[in-house]
Amino acid sequence: QVQLVESGGGLVQAGGSLRLSCAASGRTTSSYTMAWFRQGPGKEREFVARISPNGWSTYYTDSVKGRFTISRDNAKNSVYLQMNSLKTEDTAVYYCAAATQELSGTISIRSYQYDYWGQGTQVTVSS
Repeated sequence: QVQLVESGGGLVQAGGSLRLSCAASGRTTSSYTMAWFRQGPGKEREFVARISPNGWSTYYTDSVKGRFTISRDNAKNSVYLQMNSLKTEDTAVYYCAAATQELSGTISIRSYQYDYWGQGTQVTVSS
């Protein structure tokens, strides 16, 4: 079993930045595809970004391209989401997810492909 714990959320003004962290425990996640999803008020959970096991390949939803950066440190069993130029529409609970198989392309945006989930961290962007 893998436990995922997110941190780094909070309240920030539009245009500001936050860095989310996800720490994994219970098993090394160095061979796992890692991703971030989010769920805004009254919305369904949506894909944000994912990163390949070796960190060389990343994929983003269009609305965050150029503003968010996903990265990982396999030595620390952690994944990160640097969020810049935040907008009010980025307000959501952000979830870290891990897939035991390597995912790529459009398959990687499907939440059912992920085996482990964190409890989420709230990000609120004020205008």
